This record gives sequence, structure tokens and C-alpha cells, in this order.
Amino acid sequence: MARSAILNVMVQAAMKAGRSLSRDFGEVQNLQVSLKGPGDYVSQADRKAEEIIFTELSRARPGYSFLMEERGTVAGDDDQHRWIVDPLDGTTNFLHGLPIFSVSIALERQGQIVAGVIYNPAMDELYTAERGGGAFLNDRRLRVSGRARLSDCVVGTGVPHLGRGHHGNFLIELRHVMGEVAGVRRLGSAALDLAYVAAGRMDAFWEHSLSAWDIAAGVLLVREAGGFVSDVDGGQGMLDSGSIVAGNEAIHRAMLKTLKTPLASR
Repeated sequence: MARSAILNVMVQAAMKAGRSLSRDFGEVQNLQVSLKGPGDYVSQADRKAEEIIFTELSRARPGYSFLMEERGTVAGDDDQHRWIVDPLDGTTNFLHGLPIFSVSIALERQGQIVAGVIYNPAMDELYTAERGGGAFLNDRRLRVSGRARLSDCVVGTGVPHLGRGHHGNFLIELRHVMGEVAGVRRLGSAALDLAYVAAGRMDAFWEHSLSAWDIAAGVLLVREAGGFVSDVDGGQGMLDSGSIVAGNEAIHRAMLKTLKTPLASR
């Protein structure tokens, strides 16, 4: 596949940060770790990876703004472009030695996500997408799964941890979904969940209480792989609301219908 200059910049930044994470993953017992909130950790590895990405992207496109997990908002002279960055999505997995984590970088232009990169360095899997140009895994074109019945589907989700989300509401939703699908999976990295939907490895994904950096790149990947993404109400406010539902057209519609019952009962 032919990548644009801007996507190449994003890939280089993600892979350089990924190499740093791989080195730290091998020395995870020695990392400095602090607690941002209940069940929410940040490590020396997160900060180092974010610094690498910030430096690489700032050098390549001076003036672009940033929205980053650790630094927050960094205003630039160019208010038409914004990088949305999660340097380590799946920190808890990372700190427990589980090789399911990722670097996620999206580029927003005038409020629209136009390019996205998700990289899992432990598996050396690079997911890329550009608006109108398709989605790819290591240069192989991606397509969402073609399943049409929820009963045949494997669905991903995120289980709210200590201090985040309403556990009771989630359990109601989970009960409704479990009664309709072939299986439910919890990876621990929303960026990879969405990448897996784009790749057809999972048929759908839903979660609440996410941040823009968790999902921005993944939203574009799913759409460029032929999928549908919305918030749980069917709208397009995912980056603001933090709730998301993704799948192919039929399964996305079925998931929204399945999730409406527990939503109505709250």
C-alpha cells in the first residue's frame, strides 16, 4: 500500500514509541509506577513513549495541537489540526506482563479524523487507515466481518474497573448481550478492540467511559474497513461522550437494539 507523507510520520512515531515500550516490557518489574486514580496507573514507560511521540510529531508538523493522555491538551498555532495520542493503551495489561497493549495516534483535521495508527509492539501488528483510503494490517487490506446474526458473533467490551463507570449498569448490559451472542471478550485495550473489529477478528465492540485518545484512531479504522461506529444512542458523539458501539452494518444495528433495553431501565 502507498502511504501518504503524514501517515508515514505517524507510523514512524508509533513504531519508535513501540520499540521503547518493548524494551520496558522486558524490564517491567523495574519501572516506576504511580496511581492516577482508583485502578488507573501511569508508568515511566507511558511517559517515555508519549515524549517520543510528542517529539517526533512536533518535529514533522510544527504548530499542530495535541490531545494526549498524560500531557492533556497542548495548544498549537495551527487550530485546524490536532493529534490525539494514547502512548500506551492497556497500561494495566502492560504492568502485569500481558502482551496486549498498543500505541494509538489519530490526526483530526477541522473536527474530522483523517488518519489513524494503532501499533501493538508485542505482536508487531501495525494497523493504519486514512480517510477514503481503506484500513490495513501490516499492508494487508482489512474488512469487518460479514456475520449477520448476533448469535454467531464474538463481541468485545471493557469491564469498568475500580473507580470508573457504573458497575451495576454494565452488568445489566452484559446480561442482555450475553443472552444474544456466541461469546464476549475483554482485551483491556479499547484501541485494539476496535482494530480487531476492523480486522474481522471480533464482530462488534461496545464500551462506556472512554476517552478520545482511546478510540479516535480505532473509529477511523472500523469505518475504513466497511464498519459502522456510533455512541450507544446511535449518534456521532463518541469522542465527547466516551460511549461507543462498533460492528458491521447489521451487527451494529443489532447491538444498538440489544443495548437499548438496559439503557431504558436505568
